[in-house]
Amino acid sequence: MASTIVDKSRRNDRLAAWLIKAGGLFVIVAVIGILVLIANVALPLFYSPSAEKLAEVPAELQDMVASDNSGTHQSRELGEKGNISVQLLPDNRIEVRRKMIEKDVLGNEKVSQQSYQLEDRLPGAISAVWLGRKGNNLYAATVNGWLVRWDLSGEDRGRLVETVEAFKDHRRITALTTLLGDTSLAVGDEKGQISTWMPVRKPGSGEDKQLTLIHHLPGFMQPVQRLLASPRDKSLAAFDASGSIKLLHMTSERLLLELKAGSAVAAAAFADNGRKLVVAGSDGKAVAWKLSIPHPEISFSTLFGKVWYEGYDKPEYVWQSSAATDDFEPKLSLVPLIFGTFKATLFAMLFAVPLALLGALYTSQFMSSDLKGRIKPAVEIMAAVPSVVVGFLAGLWLAPLLDKNLLALFLSSLMVPAMLLTAVFAWKPFSDTAMGRRLKGYEFVCMLPVVLLGIWLSGLIAVPLEASLFGADLKQWLYSALGVRYDQRNSIIIAIALGFAVIPIIFTIAEDALSNVPRNLSAASLALGASRWQTAWRVVLPSALPGVFSAIMIGFGRAVGETMIVLMATGNTPITSWSLFNGLRSLSANIAVEIPEAPLFGTLYRTLFLSAVLLFVLTFIINTAAELLRQRFRKKYGRY
Repeated sequence: MASTIVDKSRRNDRLAAWLIKAGGLFVIVAVIGILVLIANVALPLFYSPSAEKLAEVPAELQDMVASDNSGTHQSRELGEKGNISVQLLPDNRIEVRRKMIEKDVLGNEKVSQQSYQLEDRLPGAISAVWLGRKGNNLYAATVNGWLVRWDLSGEDRGRLVETVEAFKDHRRITALTTLLGDTSLAVGDEKGQISTWMPVRKPGSGEDKQLTLIHHLPGFMQPVQRLLASPRDKSLAAFDASGSIKLLHMTSERLLLELKAGSAVAAAAFADNGRKLVVAGSDGKAVAWKLSIPHPEISFSTLFGKVWYEGYDKPEYVWQSSAATDDFEPKLSLVPLIFGTFKATLFAMLFAVPLALLGALYTSQFMSSDLKGRIKPAVEIMAAVPSVVVGFLAGLWLAPLLDKNLLALFLSSLMVPAMLLTAVFAWKPFSDTAMGRRLKGYEFVCMLPVVLLGIWLSGLIAVPLEASLFGADLKQWLYSALGVRYDQRNSIIIAIALGFAVIPIIFTIAEDALSNVPRNLSAASLALGASRWQTAWRVVLPSALPGVFSAIMIGFGRAVGETMIVLMATGNTPITSWSLFNGLRSLSANIAVEIPEAPLFGTLYRTLFLSAVLLFVLTFIINTAAELLRQRFRKKYGRY
């Protein structure tokens, strides 16, 4: 009978062990499957573009090629108002013709024409001209490497804006074009090099901007014959005299595709909104390619490096996925999001870890068992509060409250600890009295009035102190004296709100680890004459260090992946600043904000999935490192 029971128990144990292993294996497979799923969506960002040569060229595409106006005579339509055209004259002058159409109150059209010549003294003979697609700017290049820009938007006869020496070696500039948006100018030269230039505000020059070299693009081994801008994005096609074609992207500085025409290209045009390229060769044959370039703006440098975008005075890390204009350039740097994730986590941990660990240490070693039975469940219940509620309260109640009492917050962070220390030292002489022995284990309750008194005094002192030292407005003083802007939803709010969500996890795990330290260790320490605090700090805490470290790292992982609190309690500003007084945007919050509006399988959509992969990998690395350290601590302190 006994052997039967033993055999049955062994079978149950083996079955349970098998089920546990199977469950663990299933979890591992599920996690790997999730990673593969999100990585599969993100990987096409880095696929190589492709081109398919079409068998024949439709008639309408041939017409587009025939309308190519990359020569010395160019015209631009100004909508219903008319058009403007320019022509390079043989004597190094440029003639501008403007046709304007106006309507009177009866709807009758009145046509007026204006013609004038640009006779400004130039540093060399003109080798290429380009009229901006909006008709506002006219660019010219010279045979000795100078760029010239006129403003044609005014009523006067063209204003010379600037003359810039583009190349110190006086190389001939052979081709010009403006990219989508009409802000950046692409320049090709006789050495086969291709560069892009953009008006940039120089330091100390006020509002004046000057053409500045921004990007170097892959070029040819021989002179650039022509440049053609894509109507879809910041891409362009470059051609040399041998019929070689390179498709490039300005911002990412990527070489997207290399194509080969049958002969030198006489004319070229994009069709189907940049999805097809049609060229006419000098041999009279037209060739067309169907282009597959889904994500030209994505590269490791644009995702993780500083990029010089249009409208910026220097390279920066920028996340801005959308705007109101069609020629907007998406800025998808993940650095501000990674920075915001770690910033929110770091500030939350700085707030939560001391409170949680000291609270766990006091609860396990100093608090009476009756009070512990009430306090610990209350703290654990905090973990059940939905994060959306915490974020709601932080954004709509706590942020306005601290906005009005900012100085009081800083004063209380100094005054409350000082008053607690004073109260502790003042209580020490009474600890051995009869009253002290009765209150042993209930010191926490006795300290609550001290904390409330410190907060009240801080609020009382803050008003006259702010009036006398900061002109009654601390936030304005921070901006005028230190140049620091104060946002109502800032990192202080995140530290408090996210810390509130993390404290119960760290407290519970750490308290369990501290309470599980064998009592004979603390009893032996007390018997040798150590105080309760010395015992807790030098005996109990080192023995429980693996569990305490696990508590901290689990809390860290909880903070890294938090979404709703960060989403609701910050301004969601993707900036890289360590200031306490401005907001941030984390990877998880960014996914929640952007994914509903991201076009399916578009660049933004896949970049958000790449953010999820990064978040997954970061969490995996952190947890792996934490486990390795925990095992090391376990070996080191296991002998206790």
